[in-house]
Amino acid sequence: MVQLQLSLRAAPKLLFLCFFLILVNFHKAEAGVRHYKWEVKYDYRSPDCYKKLVITINGKTPGPTIQAQEGDTVVVEVNNKLLTENLAIHWHGIRQIGTPWFDGTEGVSQCPILPGDTFVYRFVVDRPGTYLYHAHYGMQREAGVYGMIRVAPNDPEPFSYDFDRSIILNDWYHRSTYEQSARLSAIPFQWVGEPDSLLIHGKGRYNCSLLPSLPAAGVCNSSNPECSPFSQTVVSGKTYRIRVASLTALSALSFQIEGHNMTVVEADGHYVDPFVVKNLYIYSGETYSVLVKTDQDPSRNYWITSNVVSRNRTTPPGLGIFNYYPNHPMRSPPTSPPPPPAWDNVESRHTQSLAIKAHQNYTIKPPTTSDRVIVLLNTQNTIDNVRHWSVNNVSFFLPHTPYLVALKENITGEFNQTPPPDGYDFNNYDIFSVANNTNATSSNGIYRLKFNTTVDIILQNANTMNKNNSETHPWHLHGHDFWVLGYGKGKFDANKDPKNYNLVNPIMKNTVPVHSFGWTALRFRSDNPGVWAFHCHIESHFYMGMGVVFEEGIERVGKLPSSIMGCGKSKGFLGHN
Repeated sequence: MVQLQLSLRAAPKLLFLCFFLILVNFHKAEAGVRHYKWEVKYDYRSPDCYKKLVITINGKTPGPTIQAQEGDTVVVEVNNKLLTENLAIHWHGIRQIGTPWFDGTEGVSQCPILPGDTFVYRFVVDRPGTYLYHAHYGMQREAGVYGMIRVAPNDPEPFSYDFDRSIILNDWYHRSTYEQSARLSAIPFQWVGEPDSLLIHGKGRYNCSLLPSLPAAGVCNSSNPECSPFSQTVVSGKTYRIRVASLTALSALSFQIEGHNMTVVEADGHYVDPFVVKNLYIYSGETYSVLVKTDQDPSRNYWITSNVVSRNRTTPPGLGIFNYYPNHPMRSPPTSPPPPPAWDNVESRHTQSLAIKAHQNYTIKPPTTSDRVIVLLNTQNTIDNVRHWSVNNVSFFLPHTPYLVALKENITGEFNQTPPPDGYDFNNYDIFSVANNTNATSSNGIYRLKFNTTVDIILQNANTMNKNNSETHPWHLHGHDFWVLGYGKGKFDANKDPKNYNLVNPIMKNTVPVHSFGWTALRFRSDNPGVWAFHCHIESHFYMGMGVVFEEGIERVGKLPSSIMGCGKSKGFLGHN
């Protein structure tokens, strides 16, 4: 009788608990809608103590972090208040399945957002992980329009941690993007030089005494609190997940936290077979998650550093503080910053690239063969006395009518119908010498891919127009992830090198480096209807023509929204879309 009474008393609590658990799981499975409202405008800022005009989102650079749950719909209302400048924002790493018109690439997927106009992006974040957003019009990204996207998983992850933090790495020029673009297009060519500073989550410190002449009062002020070092406060004895991303305009970087190992667990939204590093090499457009244990002496702080690699560094290191609570966040560490790796140590960077493999429980096997192979030779050339970057000796430029609109609406005459070449003169081209490139040309032709086929891309690096020089290029593919099948040194051999591809556990990524005088092999499925850019993520390189465009399944793309139109010949379609 007593047992029955206890059971009856407990029944309401049990029913409530069951209802609560059902409700929690229901909300966990139910996708939500995340709304953001942004105002993009110019502001004076001093991120490295040097005051200049930067582009901000809601008054900030980096912009606000987008946080969402896997499966959520993200809605971003962007008001362009730049007054004299167009705008477009790309959602880097978001595949835009079913919404290719919201990829945010001016000239490819949309017309730019005109000054004073408001544009609404709406897309689904279908996978968990760490992603980015940034401007994709001209060279606006390096003017300050960038930020992070964090998508939480619906299912448990293959690692655990106590706290989740984010750091975006960047380089920074004092020259405006207008001055840089004018120099890059000048006759004769005028290189924009190395960045003035490195920023750690939007903060750096330029040595004002290095300026050639005393600037006007307030232009460079090292005591400005706006350029106080970035400080990441931590508690001793915990494990931190730190999402590290790079959106540099030029630089490849090495990232370190003094005295602490970093265990790499995620790359571009995919779980990694964990490996430990002291230096994390990171290239523009890449994201990583690393686990850091706060197991050092808690009575002091430690340096966070970023350093240029792959270029003969003249830019001073970026410095931040890994702050052990309760030490003051601005208390300088008692030691000197840790020394960086040698800038020209290609071997160590190559080794890290090879170490990035898919987690054993999250491996998506690639198709064993491909239907098409495209080899992209990364070169420089001169066309009409103007310096260009090019692919297979063709320098890319964008059309006035976005490809997506022109192809879907059958607008003719808007771009070159001759596709770029699938390769180069393998037998006669010397990748180790400065080539004459007498057949250099420019084009806005695109690659038309057969839908739902397997495509291999071989990125082949070569000498620039300077002797004994081959630059590292981070390539980013819109609308897809790809399998990284392998890296190699020297010239890719189509008969030998594919035999060594990693078809067992290759990592999937959306951005990957091709190292100096080397090659990188990728594989992806052309299964996302739309038109997608694939380009070097270095701002000046893409501006100078280092990119291509892929079309796939255009007939499967749904009705285009009128909001992406209004430029070129798309103006005529505004009335009936």
